[in-house]
Amino acid sequence: MKKTAVILLSGGLDSATCLAMARDQGFRTLAISFRYGQRHAVELAASQRVAKALGADRHQIVDIDLRAFGGSALTADIEVPKDRPEAELESGVPITYVPARNTIFLSFALALAEVEDAADIFIGVNAVDYSGYPDCRPEFVAAFEAMANLATKAAAVDGRKLTIHAPLMHLTKADIIKTGQKLGVDYGLTISCYDPTPEGESCGHCDSCQLRKKGFAEAGVPDPTRYA
Repeated sequence: MKKTAVILLSGGLDSATCLAMARDQGFRTLAISFRYGQRHAVELAASQRVAKALGADRHQIVDIDLRAFGGSALTADIEVPKDRPEAELESGVPITYVPARNTIFLSFALALAEVEDAADIFIGVNAVDYSGYPDCRPEFVAAFEAMANLATKAAAVDGRKLTIHAPLMHLTKADIIKTGQKLGVDYGLTISCYDPTPEGESCGHCDSCQLRKKGFAEAGVPDPTRYA
């Protein structure tokens, strides 16, 4: 019997790579995505494309509404920053940070893992080429894993140790792209943009687009992204 892993799949470059890595490690993969009121909801169509192309054993989209709290350019009527200098990308927490998002997503993934007798959860967070989000740091992942092993019947009663895998944590965007290429990821199916057109074209100017462009350039790989 294959071990089962839950994969947080946004439809972006990083999570697609995580799904490919989990598959390569022999896991039965259950991909989970969220319709959370994000302005870039076109990523959900990308997540479906990626899940199908990479052979996820199951993919489900869960509805939650983080617009109820707002506080982010992704869930409220706040302008998405564009063309920020690289020095700004590497300092502070930008307005595109969604309060507690990864904590919420991991909690849903944890519930699914318990139900499916899975002991492994994959998340594509990264602490190298990222926008300064506090819930993308190694300390956060370690703390959530510790909590998961205290707060669940699976761990506390059944003795099933739960592991949160963050295999991209210390990779550059270029390294992630090279890794995904070796595993057959078609990055043309993914979208990373925070402010895409309704047709799914990337803006090319938000923080996420800038980091993505930089990654492809440094990897020496043609960028397959459709830009507006």
